[in-house]
Amino acid sequence: MASYVERVVDKELDELFPTLSAIALDGPKGVGKTATAARRAASTFFLDSPAERELLRADPRAILRAHPPVLVDEWQFEPPLWDVVRRAVDDGAAPASFLLTGSATPRPGTDTHSGAGRIVSLRMRPLAFSERRLAEPTVSLAAMFNKDSAISGRSTLELPDYVREILASGFPGIRTLPPRARRLQLAGYVDRIVDRDVPEQGYALRRPQSLRLWLTAYSAATSTTASYSRILDAATTGDSDKPSKVTTATYRDLLTRLWILDPLPAWVPSPNPFTRLAVMPKHQLADPALAATLTGTTEQSIGSTRGFAGGGWLGQLFESLATLSVRVLAQAAEASVGHFRTRNGDREVDLVLERYDGKLVALEIKLAATVSDRDVNHLHWLRSVLGDRLADAAVLTTGPAAYRRADGIAVIPLSLLGP
Repeated sequence: MASYVERVVDKELDELFPTLSAIALDGPKGVGKTATAARRAASTFFLDSPAERELLRADPRAILRAHPPVLVDEWQFEPPLWDVVRRAVDDGAAPASFLLTGSATPRPGTDTHSGAGRIVSLRMRPLAFSERRLAEPTVSLAAMFNKDSAISGRSTLELPDYVREILASGFPGIRTLPPRARRLQLAGYVDRIVDRDVPEQGYALRRPQSLRLWLTAYSAATSTTASYSRILDAATTGDSDKPSKVTTATYRDLLTRLWILDPLPAWVPSPNPFTRLAVMPKHQLADPALAATLTGTTEQSIGSTRGFAGGGWLGQLFESLATLSVRVLAQAAEASVGHFRTRNGDREVDLVLERYDGKLVALEIKLAATVSDRDVNHLHWLRSVLGDRLADAAVLTTGPAAYRRADGIAVIPLSLLGP
């Protein structure tokens, strides 16, 4: 069995669990929630086991008699347990009493209390680039919220390495497999979404192939703000019997509740000095490898990676990888992540991070080893509007070195960005 690789969320749990009674780890299947939580548990209930579910359905308070910390794994299979934990917290449960992991939110119509103020939720995503241990991070994202943070370091990784990471995925149990086994596992992951996970949400698929085609079209829109009507048209080209908008809205809801869709919201500041901002989210799947799998993308189909420059489909996938990585790191820094775009598209910044105290960091993502003055135009414009509220601005690249340009904009290879 492979040894456990420490995750960014481990440090969050180390900080929070000793002072909080209950924490929920939410995220798609296969990201490592159980392995991370089990390291802290003295008692564990695995609810993906029908026998365990039957036991707790008959006696839900059994989790209160177990030796703490208690892990309730895949709690969404038995939603009343959420309320058992919530009431235990209300009754004064000690810190570090309960961990809950969930690969989906409960199906619609399930009567559970939100748990707000009692159960703290942390999102767990596939591995960020820094968690893959391919290079030693030298730039701290958290430190970038402090002005004049240190930007330095060198990376030996090149574009082909990033391409391999896009295709390998950030799923710990899949990414290290030999290529053929990895491709089969990723294909099986997609099959399970359509054939098992969606039906488990209580939705009877009349045409499973329609969901697969829609998900493929959504994947092709990765890192864009394409309209949902455009995605539907792409999924049903030449099909006169296309799913209704209500049906595709249901697809979105189901896949979001399974944490498979991970759309990046538009950043809207408060107070808002801008007018006519776009509010459409950027489309993202849980992992860019799923988008690559659904669209049949391989290292060969992308084309020659050596000397590749520009954007296109590989640029969309690299942006997805960078976005995934930044979201993992931003959560640990107590920051939310969004994208910025004016309604007519004349101003756009790939990622804007807003910390709990209102401080901001802006990031552009560029599939290239070098950065030109043109690449930082929107960052300079954003700084001119936001002033000191913008703590730092940077371009994430595939290049060899991290440094700060003479104009103050940082240039950071994705491989060197860490917590």
